[in-house]
Amino acid sequence: MNKDQVQGTLEKAKGNVKEAAGKLVGNERLQAEGQADQVAGAVQKKVGDVKDAVETITKKP
Repeated sequence: MNKDQVQGTLEKAKGNVKEAAGKLVGNERLQAEGQADQVAGAVQKKVGDVKDAVETITKKP
């Protein structure tokens, strides 16, 4: 697991918390921020997945 995968996972988790908190208190802006954080985290995790795949493919035995 590389840095981007870890950061992406953490960003998604932070987004989940923000969205849940926004729903709990009825704050639509906080909900939207949480959803945006989740999307950003998913993108960052995918970047990490691609980097990991490229590294695996380009490794010489």
